[in-house]
Order: sequence, then C-alpha cells, then structure tokens
Amino acid sequence: MATEQELLTSRIIRRAVLPVIKVLIEDDPKMAKRFEGVDATVQFVAQDEAGPVGACLVFSDEGFKALPEVVENPDITFGFSSVAKMNDMFTGKPVIPKIKGLLKVGLLIKVFSVLLAMKIMMPDSKPKTQARMALKVKMSLYMVTTALSQLNKSGDPEMVKWTSKQPERIYQWSCEPEGIACYLRVKAGKSQAGRGYYRRRKPFVHMKFNGAENALPVITNSMDMIPAISKGYLEVVGSPEYGTQIGDFMLRLAAMVT
Repeated sequence: MATEQELLTSRIIRRAVLPVIKVLIEDDPKMAKRFEGVDATVQFVAQDEAGPVGACLVFSDEGFKALPEVVENPDITFGFSSVAKMNDMFTGKPVIPKIKGLLKVGLLIKVFSVLLAMKIMMPDSKPKTQARMALKVKMSLYMVTTALSQLNKSGDPEMVKWTSKQPERIYQWSCEPEGIACYLRVKAGKSQAGRGYYRRRKPFVHMKFNGAENALPVITNSMDMIPAISKGYLEVVGSPEYGTQIGDFMLRLAAMVT
C-alpha cells in the first residue's frame, strides 16, 4: 500500500504539475500545432490496495484539461504497479509502464512529446531563448501556487498550522516585463491559487522577479532568496518573515516533484 508521503506526492503531481501542460500547449506554438484537432483522453493509473490512483489528460477542441481521477474508456492508458512508480516517472526517473493503446501510434507519439517537453520544469533544464525562459517561469510559478494550496487542502500538518492562524492574506508572485503573475489566497485555514494579479486586496507578500532570466536561478533553487534580492533579481514587498516561511514550503515542494 502507498505511504502517506507517496500519496501526497501523487496528489501534488496530479493536481498541480499535470495541469500546467495547458500552459505548454497554449504558449508553445509548435506544441499547439501538434495538438490541433486532437480529441483524446490519456490516462495514468497506479494500482494500490486502497484502490487505483490516477489522472487523465483530456485533449479536445475546447482546450486541454487535467483530471485528477480515473475515468472509463481512455484512448491510451499508462499503467503502474504502484503509486511510487507512477510518481517516479513524473519526477524524471526511469520507469517502464504498461501501455494499453499501443496501436494508436500517432497519439502515442504526441503524448510522449508533451511528457518530454515537461522536462523544461526540471532544475537542470536551462532554456536558451527568452521565450523558453518565460515559459519555464510561468509553468513553474503556476505549479508552485497550486501545489501550495493542494498541500494545505491535503491536510498537511505544517501547512494547515501555517494557514489556520492567518486572516485573509494574498501571497503574490510576478515576473515583469513578461507579464507573468499568480497568487495564493489564504484565509483562516483555507487556500486558493489563482492566475494573474489579485486586485481586491493589497498583497501581504509580493515576490517580484526582475525578468524571467533573473527568476530562473531562484525558481530552480540554484540561488537563495537573500543573494537574489541583493543582486536585484528579486524584490520581496511585505512581511519578510512570512516571505521566508512560504519560501521554505516552496523548497519542500520542489524536493517532492524533482
């Protein structure tokens, strides 16, 4: 049976990592072209004593969406003998799943291409162009804010303790001039991730990155926040104490999904 940590990692992957495939398809012209007209459901499912754990990628003319659940009659299924092995595949470790739907070669090639493209989020991925840098920053920040909320919704003791003591507060991230922005809203133990700038309330903490190129060292954890601030890569407006605390949660999440 999967451990609590394995199930938590799976939850973060299924509910925070896989949804940013939408950004990849919408913002990468080559990927957008590749999935034009594709109408298919691709499932990833791991066997567990408590019941199957899985997620689906749904491609259609209405746009991409990731579902954190198992559905009936997918076009292709990637099967795993355990939750740990499914987690391993999504975190870049060598795993060979059982694949149902091998005869759908064209779709299978497209799916492999998008899974390989997701490696742009790995710490050792170093985009060369401004467009690719911006893509990595956008995908990473969107994933992090959603993952923070999911960590709270999962009942993680440390995160629940942190959110439960707070009145309504907004934690904002932005990267300009690229126009990338997202936020985490916290209120009395509840949390919600969102895209763009939160307009109804001034951010309690606002992490402002000075361009995608300067954001990358911080996002990939190759540079701590203090040196980044001193170099002008990052400006943290608001409570430094809470900014540090949320940075610690971000480091913990990074360790889970890489």
